[in-house]
Amino acid sequence: MSLATSPAHLHDGSPVCASTPTVDPARDLRDRIFVAGRWEIGTGDLIESIDPATGAVFATLHGATADTVDTAVREGLSAARASGWASALPHERAAVLHRIGNAVEDACDRIAALQTLDTGKTLTETRALAMSAANTFRYMAAALETMDSALTTPRGPWLTMSTHRPMGVVGAITPWNSPIASDAQKLAPALAAGNAVISKPPVWAPWVTLLLAQLCEEAGLPAGVLSVLPGPGRTVGEALVSHPLVSKVSFTGGTATGRHLAHVAADKLMPITLELGGKSPTIVFDDADIERAVAGVLFGIFSSSGQSCIAGSRIFVQRSIFDAFTTDLVERAQQLRLGRGTDPGTDVAPMIARAHRDSVAAMVDDAVAAGARILCGGAIPDDPRLADGNYYPPTILTGVANTDTICQEEVFGPVAVILPFDDEADVIAQANDTVYGLACGIWTEDYRRALRLGEAVDAGTVWVNTYKQFSISTPFTGLRDSGLGTEKGRDAVRAYCDQKSIYLDRSDAPIAWGKH
Repeated sequence: MSLATSPAHLHDGSPVCASTPTVDPARDLRDRIFVAGRWEIGTGDLIESIDPATGAVFATLHGATADTVDTAVREGLSAARASGWASALPHERAAVLHRIGNAVEDACDRIAALQTLDTGKTLTETRALAMSAANTFRYMAAALETMDSALTTPRGPWLTMSTHRPMGVVGAITPWNSPIASDAQKLAPALAAGNAVISKPPVWAPWVTLLLAQLCEEAGLPAGVLSVLPGPGRTVGEALVSHPLVSKVSFTGGTATGRHLAHVAADKLMPITLELGGKSPTIVFDDADIERAVAGVLFGIFSSSGQSCIAGSRIFVQRSIFDAFTTDLVERAQQLRLGRGTDPGTDVAPMIARAHRDSVAAMVDDAVAAGARILCGGAIPDDPRLADGNYYPPTILTGVANTDTICQEEVFGPVAVILPFDDEADVIAQANDTVYGLACGIWTEDYRRALRLGEAVDAGTVWVNTYKQFSISTPFTGLRDSGLGTEKGRDAVRAYCDQKSIYLDRSDAPIAWGKH
């Protein structure tokens, strides 16, 4: 399989992609999946890849089946052992991860263009996601090389130590809204730990993960250690999670699916990491820098076309500034430009699929029928230039209660609700009145207040006077229905290891038992 790449262009030595695409993203796409180091035509369902901006099919792919999963798992386990990957010294595996990270950076233009074609995202975002993936592989390589085993405090005449070893085969199930970054967030630590990895990319956006497989192959990852198996979750995902030789699964996706997978994992007594949905609050106090807060709130909900688990979709504004802030926010939202992801002037790109766009529109219609008022957006655009794509405008609703469906259920689109609050106690109660606990944004110049709220709001990640900023070195987790377990950070590698303890007796005395 040939998925050729072109080099990235660096500016002032900074790790960013070229500012203009130099490749045809659909070039050389072929009907192949990656099974234990082999590029094969799948025997599963036909997958049609559709450009969200035009509605046109740009490639087709036959997916994997449950039998494919079984082959990949068994051969992957053998390959990790036979190739020496599982037993390699940390710096040896780290060298391969560094090469993968560099290869991803070199292919940044190709990755960005392909992901924009596959998901509709803007090139600005897909470039950032590609560089995030490159940096994730390099960070996990560095973390691996500096991650020591431990000599534990002796409690007797023994030398005691704690060591870690690979689990064997792990599964990675990734979402369509940020494929390359999510791939790296799971694959890099799992591979660093010495495992074989079976990746199930999303049916709606499989191509970037397949390109990543080629880059891993070219960087020297032993054959068979990685498989990429696109296909429906009901077949490929189910087979992967339930397979007896799979020792762990990391899943990013919807809460309902995550809850089901957790039950399957529980039956196996298998650890599972779940990054699930969110209904994240953004809180604006009357002492905030209003101009920065407006920009930050807009970015928090409308970037990625709102298709983000951490989207700041519940906007709480202190009552004393509610009207003025709402006016500014709506005015700025109406200036955001809908368009193709390849257009540098686009702010809000098309949504991933027509069915998903229509489901978002239906949720807005239902909210209006229940009494919500539309301040901007709220209807599928009638511009003939956008007719073939999956477009939905930035939408802000008011006149709702925090208990309404539109405030409680994840929309996963460019739709926000704006609600007033009176004081800290009021907004904490409203912010926490949800089944989710993924993220929170706080806008205030009072950092004592910010720290109080950051502790009080139930969220795995809290941003103060910013939003949607990430670092691979900082752990990411969800509370409540937003997930289970932690990703990222130095300890991410350990999450894909089995831990064991070893006791070495240092005395010559026999065990004093059974002697009378």
